[in-house]
Amino acid sequence: MTTHDSLVLMLAGSAINDIPSFYAEINRVFMADEDWQLGHSLDALDDMLYGGYGVLAGHESAKVIWQDMEHTRSALGVDATRAWLQGKLAGSGKFNEANIAAQLKALDAGEGQTYFQIVMEIFAAHLRIQLEGR
Repeated sequence: MTTHDSLVLMLAGSAINDIPSFYAEINRVFMADEDWQLGHSLDALDDMLYGGYGVLAGHESAKVIWQDMEHTRSALGVDATRAWLQGKLAGSGKFNEANIAAQLKALDAGEGQTYFQIVMEIFAAHLRIQLEGR
């Protein structure tokens, strides 16, 4: 069943201080009534925004008001992104190491995407989600 009302959700950017707390906030807002939580994965975030589960299920559209967005932008900036990429390199070897090394090099040159910028691209790809930063 799909409803025609637009859902309004509030993300507390001030609660986001790193990548794990970003997912904690996403889960608090989007997965509150589920008996499972979204993992720390950009692919999982993208999948969730399609709306098949969590609070988005059954809604044609949603407005996300992201309070203290600048705090989140800073928290998920270059340092957090570097640590995330370095963690992938130090992991189990299931990632494309050459690609990650290139991402790190670009990040260090001031040209690479931060985790925050990647998250913004994911939200922007979901036209049914209106994102408002405050």
